[in-house]
Amino acid sequence: GACVQITGAPHVRRKSYIRREILELPLFLLIFGVFSASTIFPAIFALTTQDHLASRAFFYSGLLGVIIFTLIAVAHAGRRARHGALGPLMSLFSSFVFLPALLAIPFLEALPTTRFLHAYFDMVSAITTTGATLFDDPGRISDTLHLWRAQVAWMGGLLMWIAASAILAPLHLGGFEVTSQAEPGNPDERRSNMGQIDPRQRLLRSAAALTPTYLALTLMLWLLLLANGDRSLVALCHAMSVLATSGISPLGGTHDTGVGFGAEAMMMLFMLFALSRLTFSKDTVTATQGGLFTDPEFRMGLALILGVPVVLFVRHFLGAFDVDASAEALETGSAFWGAMFTVTSFLTTTGFVSASWAEAQSWSGLETPGLILMGLALIGGGVATTAGGVKLLRVFALYRNGVREMERLVHPHSVSGAGQAGRRLQSNGAFIAWIFFMLFALSLAGVTLLLTFVGAPFADALVMSVATLATTGPLMEFAADAPIALIQLGDGAKMILCAAMVLGRLETLAIIALLTPDLWRA
Repeated sequence: GACVQITGAPHVRRKSYIRREILELPLFLLIFGVFSASTIFPAIFALTTQDHLASRAFFYSGLLGVIIFTLIAVAHAGRRARHGALGPLMSLFSSFVFLPALLAIPFLEALPTTRFLHAYFDMVSAITTTGATLFDDPGRISDTLHLWRAQVAWMGGLLMWIAASAILAPLHLGGFEVTSQAEPGNPDERRSNMGQIDPRQRLLRSAAALTPTYLALTLMLWLLLLANGDRSLVALCHAMSVLATSGISPLGGTHDTGVGFGAEAMMMLFMLFALSRLTFSKDTVTATQGGLFTDPEFRMGLALILGVPVVLFVRHFLGAFDVDASAEALETGSAFWGAMFTVTSFLTTTGFVSASWAEAQSWSGLETPGLILMGLALIGGGVATTAGGVKLLRVFALYRNGVREMERLVHPHSVSGAGQAGRRLQSNGAFIAWIFFMLFALSLAGVTLLLTFVGAPFADALVMSVATLATTGPLMEFAADAPIALIQLGDGAKMILCAAMVLGRLETLAIIALLTPDLWRA
């Protein structure tokens, strides 16, 4: 026993030393290493499909990235990392701005007929889970590139899952500012006095806890879609896109592509994970003690998913008295399902459209259904999920504040009797939520103004601004009168949209926190 202990001690010390050296690496370098190693999957897929050009492009690009990561890691060995309170947030920002330039290299090599700016745009759109693309025709790019876009978006969604608890929650950003007692961008003073966990260690701990769940849910949905008759690649891309809320599809979408009711039902079920973080984890302060069905985000999301289709359904019967319209039961059910699936998809900022959405539009008789989709995307999903938008928790905080103000009009001296959900919000949570809403509105106005300056029509500029800031790229196809051809935009407009996608993914408060010099001295 003593002999085993002696011979095993150096091995244990070596593993501990390697782990400590990995923890000391900058977070951006760790993320870069993971994304570089992930190119092996599209390389293998391209090899099996006899796409040797794409296989070589992804294999050599990934090999070069791993070599660069190894060299920097060796050069960094023995150095103690020195980062301020916002160092991890800066690494996350760099991952959305600079990492797509590296991810675009294999994309460009596998598709030599395109430009680097176009490949960069698609990678920014993918990693921010926006899902917008410059290639209107899905046949323009190969199955390998479709898989790469879906994989980058899937990993971008996982990055946001992990960053929510490891980076954004400690800084009270990304929606956590509504429930925390500290100022946005500042670590909690009580935690500082007790000693904080190193951000890299927190990141690795969150990754170890959440990655198996994320992977298991994706594989489960993939198998369910396969059982419903989808092609293997299509099922995999749709499964990754639903979990990441990216809306990326090798078919160009789920409408008019033969995706059946069973596949749509499975996808809608898994979209519910974007309504609240409580559906898959309790690692943040947004979780309630009463369970999922007492969570205000989940309840508000379900109310919208059921309420909006009901309003569209009732509107048909109100108009039926004038036009003497009638419909069969099958058409009625198909229209209602098309509305419910599409509402769920755009509320979670996924962007898939039901095959029955055309029937739902004609059933409701709305001339501008795109406005409803834009409004749902602006509301967005839950805090610390892969969904974008303003977020349901902030909308709930504003709703609670409005209800309270109306109560005070009737009973000026009343005391708030907020329930368990209301007690989750801090005293000025509604005020901070209103500040974020105003910043979001200013960002929307600014991006729209910049797009009109570079020549985009105002209506298209507004739709593109909402789509990028809410990370819901398919809005550009379904919210406008006619699909917007992004490939026809100038280079300036494309760069503006890239910046808007990063701003929509990280949110305005996080960008403002990065620009605050005092916080870097913490």
